[in-house]
Amino acid sequence: MARQLMEIVLPRLARPLHHHLERFQSGAMSEAQFTRKFEQVLKRQHSWLARHGVKEARAAIAIHAAVIILSQPGLRAEAFDNRMPFEVIESRAISEASQDVAASYGVDRQRAADAIARLVIRHGE
Repeated sequence: MARQLMEIVLPRLARPLHHHLERFQSGAMSEAQFTRKFEQVLKRQHSWLARHGVKEARAAIAIHAAVIILSQPGLRAEAFDNRMPFEVIESRAISEASQDVAASYGVDRQRAADAIARLVIRHGE
C-alpha cells in the first residue's frame, strides 16, 4: 500500500479525532456522542478515499491501520493496566480490525491482518 495513502489518512483522521477526544475528556461530550462522531469521521474518510479512486477494501485497511496507530498511546496504557506486553494488545486490535475488513469487504482475514500490521509497523510509534 502506497506510503502516500497513509500520509493522507493519518492527518485527516488525527485532527478531528483529537478534537472530539478532547471534548469527550473535558466532559463536553458523552461517550455515545463521541462514538457517533468517531464513526462519522471514519465514514467521511472512507467516502473521501472512494471518491478519490481508492478501492473500498484498501481504504478500509488504511483507515483501520490509522486508527490503531492513533490509538497506540491508549493501547500502551491498556497493556500497562493489564500487565501485558503492548504487542499482545496491539495484535488483538489488528486481529479485530482484520475481522471487520474481512466481514465487510470479502477480503481474506489473514491478508487483511498482514496488510494492517505492515502499515502499523511502518507508520506507528
